[in-house]
Amino acid sequence: MRTYLDFEKSVAEIETKIEELAALAEASGADAISQGVELSRLKAKAEKQLADIYAKLDPWQKTQVARHQDRPRFRDYVAALVTDFIELSGDRKYGEDAAILGGTGKFMGRPVLVLGHEKGRTTQDRLKHNFGMARPEGYRKAVRLMDLADRFSLPVVSFVDTAGAYPGIGAEERGQAEAIARSTERCLTLGVPMVAVIAGEGGSGGAIAIAAANKVLMLEHSIYSVISPEGAASILWKDAARAKDAATAMKITAQDLLELKVIDQIIKEPIGGAHREASAAVATVGAAVAEALDELLPLSPDEVRAQRRDRFMAIGRFETEAISA
Repeated sequence: MRTYLDFEKSVAEIETKIEELAALAEASGADAISQGVELSRLKAKAEKQLADIYAKLDPWQKTQVARHQDRPRFRDYVAALVTDFIELSGDRKYGEDAAILGGTGKFMGRPVLVLGHEKGRTTQDRLKHNFGMARPEGYRKAVRLMDLADRFSLPVVSFVDTAGAYPGIGAEERGQAEAIARSTERCLTLGVPMVAVIAGEGGSGGAIAIAAANKVLMLEHSIYSVISPEGAASILWKDAARAKDAATAMKITAQDLLELKVIDQIIKEPIGGAHREASAAVATVGAAVAEALDELLPLSPDEVRAQRRDRFMAIGRFETEAISA
């Protein structure tokens, strides 16, 4: 069954009518031509409603889309885009963390190292992957995998989808902040190209730890921020219910972040979001990543590092024209 968001109620009503009419026509053997005309009319109406709604989503609505349970996950991207995938586990220091997965494979024929957050889909799966919130061992595993990529000249492709790093006591005891910092540093010092995709939520240091890349691509209805809207509202106004206000003020949408040069490219989603047509969304992401890799692969290790440094130093830089006397 399709899961509808609150602002999609009008579309839900039409699509429910479509299902009922189709079932009635099949059961009663009613005139196929007239039923077909009516079904076509309703489908066109639903598509227009959906297009109108998604053309003017506010930041809070985009947050809900980014968190949709049917949105493609890391394993969906790997299954569709990466062949000969070999998962590599463990940080060689403490243990395995299923919130971040990674390994080697061939991305559209290119040998790569791919890693990313995995939220899971079923309740059991989500618990296993800790809802995509990594502990220190997850980030230390990411560093180990990036070391491997650097050693064997494998470009790195990462998929970001996390509300943030896990804030539990055990994670703090094992050095969460240091692990995030080391992972961010390793991204920045890689001598191989790195392309990051903000596929859903990009929350806090837990996101940038595997997103400090040469190219940062972001799906149209994803979000990327230093803190969740609920967390920001709790701090600013002592009221998590004001998350919508926080989402608007924080400039967390792909459109805002492209203007601020925090990201490099917006990847168009199917009408109604990536969760409605997951396979099409995954294919579009694959094409965008391949294009970014084509641009970066000819660069030498020193050029890769210089390009990445220049990219991040340009964030927040404003140029003003000299005023003549």
